[in-house]
Amino acid sequence: RVLFRSKQWYQRRVRGEKLHSGCYVEGLYLEGGSWDTEASCLRRSKPKVLVEELPILKVIPIEAHRLKLQNTFRTPVYTTSERRNAMGVGLVFEADLSTKEHNSHWVLQGAALMLNAD
Repeated sequence: RVLFRSKQWYQRRVRGEKLHSGCYVEGLYLEGGSWDTEASCLRRSKPKVLVEELPILKVIPIEAHRLKLQNTFRTPVYTTSERRNAMGVGLVFEADLSTKEHNSHWVLQGAALMLNAD
């Protein structure tokens, strides 16, 4: 099982830089919260903002048995905001995002990442 973890978030596209491991991902959307770029963690969503686009992030695959996480929320990543397709499949992977809130807060908010904003 391979998960990703990233501490570096990018405001603009990085060109020409080759990575030894991982890749840059652009176009993910966060539902049920917002992203604090200064603290690099999840925060409570702003009033009347349901979906927020995330900045460019550097994704680094890590084997699950080597992963030691604290203060993170395992966020599901779905293809669409419906969280499933006609066949009942929609979960792509799980992303570990830093947070200062308890995990139960994000579960109750229905926090998730989407590949499409619909």
